[in-house]
Amino acid sequence: MFDVVVVGGGPVGACAAALLARGAGGAALRVALLEPAPPTPLPAAAPLRTRVVALSRASERILKTAGAWSRMPPERVSAYERMRVWHESVAPDSDAVLEFDAADVGEPNLGYIAENQLLQWALLGAFAEAGGHLEPASLESLEITDAGVGVLTGRGRLAARLVVGADGAESRVREAAGIAADIAGYRQTAIIATVATFRPHEATAWQRFMRDGTLAFLPLADGTSSIVWSADDELAVRLVAASEGAFAAELDRASDLALGATRLLGARASFPLRRLEAQHYVVQRVALVGDAAHVVHPLAGQGVNLGLADAAALAQLVRAASAAREDPGACGVLRAYERWRRSEVALMSTAIDAFDRWLAHGAGPVARVAQHGLAWVNRSQELRRFFIRRALGTSGELPEAAR
Repeated sequence: MFDVVVVGGGPVGACAAALLARGAGGAALRVALLEPAPPTPLPAAAPLRTRVVALSRASERILKTAGAWSRMPPERVSAYERMRVWHESVAPDSDAVLEFDAADVGEPNLGYIAENQLLQWALLGAFAEAGGHLEPASLESLEITDAGVGVLTGRGRLAARLVVGADGAESRVREAAGIAADIAGYRQTAIIATVATFRPHEATAWQRFMRDGTLAFLPLADGTSSIVWSADDELAVRLVAASEGAFAAELDRASDLALGATRLLGARASFPLRRLEAQHYVVQRVALVGDAAHVVHPLAGQGVNLGLADAAALAQLVRAASAAREDPGACGVLRAYERWRRSEVALMSTAIDAFDRWLAHGAGPVARVAQHGLAWVNRSQELRRFFIRRALGTSGELPEAAR
């Protein structure tokens, strides 16, 4: 029997598995990870992949604790030192643009942009190094009892005292455990792509709020930028169908040429945006982390960071229970995790939705106040520092691994 079976080997699931497998008070936990399609190593000279994630300072610390950070080649990871945020009502070089600078809080940078595949590969390697068991199979069903959980896969049956669902928004663990989720669409589609820009990105993340969505340029290690364009569905249909030249022209319009003319590199990808909140993060012997528990709007780049914090918080509580010779699947342990993480996620999710509602799509007096608020925040060093610390993930109730 395993102590824990983690279902889903994406970055959040692999992080949870790696942290759990590193032991508790000197006693190693027996951890299995179900991942039917583990990634292959990226060749050193391979072009950067389109799908990237933004990693906060807290996430960097968690990844170091998990043993994964040193496995990520620095030449494929881009540190960004500043953020520039503005509303379409002002020019990108205006004094009204809100600028966050790592130097304002004595930090070397605000975070990192890394390929999703690279992050997953590094975490799976850290998990294997810690003695974890990788099971290349998909979940078929769960048999939950007072004594443990039977995990049925296409390759056979595993037994565990705790199952962690890290298998995304369409979580089979959540479904098998009978946990309902509240889901609401944003009526927006995210379009991601890699682009070359006429002007250098200056190790800066750029974000513009518009009436029909939000556009972000994320700086990549090779000098290109990854765009995340959260466009209203009607606009997104046209953007997805547009030729490369027409798309670049629309991108130039939407960015107000903040980085000069753009050129599309490779294919575009798109997916509908929605908000998801599981009605419970835990039930008997089952805990949910990452997108299986909550999905937020991508405009703040916090989805993976919230998931990694989930993984660190759950691992901390489970390891402490195991060190005290307690059952890691006990309801008391799991409920403590749910109370901790639900409140932190709710705070961030509410803030992100307010930005989307009032800065990107708002109209009327309240929206105008919010839009002018960017300039007000820019004039206050204390307010800027507050928002920088939230972006770094260094405020709030942090897991030990994130400190």
